[in-house]
Parts: sequence; structure tokens; C-alpha cells
Amino acid sequence: MIHELRIYDVSPGALPRLHNRFANITLKHWERHGIKAVAFWDVAVGDGGNYRLYYLLEWENLAEREQKWAAFQADEAWRRDRADTEREGPIVAKIENLILQPTSYSPLR
Repeated sequence: MIHELRIYDVSPGALPRLHNRFANITLKHWERHGIKAVAFWDVAVGDGGNYRLYYLLEWENLAEREQKWAAFQADEAWRRDRADTEREGPIVAKIENLILQPTSYSPLR
């Protein structure tokens, strides 16, 4: 099992739009593609509180991640929905992602 930590730096004032897109659009597309979201986080204390979103995805392996993520990115319905949500301008300014694997002593495997 591996996890992917994705960190989104959001365009100024666009965090509510990003939350809305995940809650009402993106998660439905992920469900169709078999993408498993583990958790989403806002920053409560520290840098990035009003412009950064963190979330974690779970994958069996890198091959599953590559196949499902590519299919999601190529999905015309997702592309259309994403474009619709960005009519007022881009929501995400920068994306960072890390593929994580548990250590031998990690409680979460």
C-alpha cells in the first residue's frame, strides 16, 4: 500500500471554490475511476491557513496510481467540470505531490 500526499496552493480567495469543487464534483469523478481519498486537511495553525489544502490518496501500488490517475485526467466529463469551475479564474496556483510508502514501524501500512 502506498499513499500520495497532494498539496495545493490555491489562488487568492479561491479556497471556498476548491472546497466546493472537491465536495460536489471531484469526489464523484474519483468514485467512478476507483480513486480512494483518505483525508483532506485545511491548515488550522501555521503557514498556509487560507491558501493551502492538503489531501491523501491511497493506492495499492504505483501501477494502479498511474492507470487510474491517467484515466481521471483524460476524462472528458472531468475536464468539462473543471473548466466550468474555473470560469472566474484558476483555482489552483501550484500542486505538489509526494508518493509515500510506510516505514517498517509505521502503524499505518
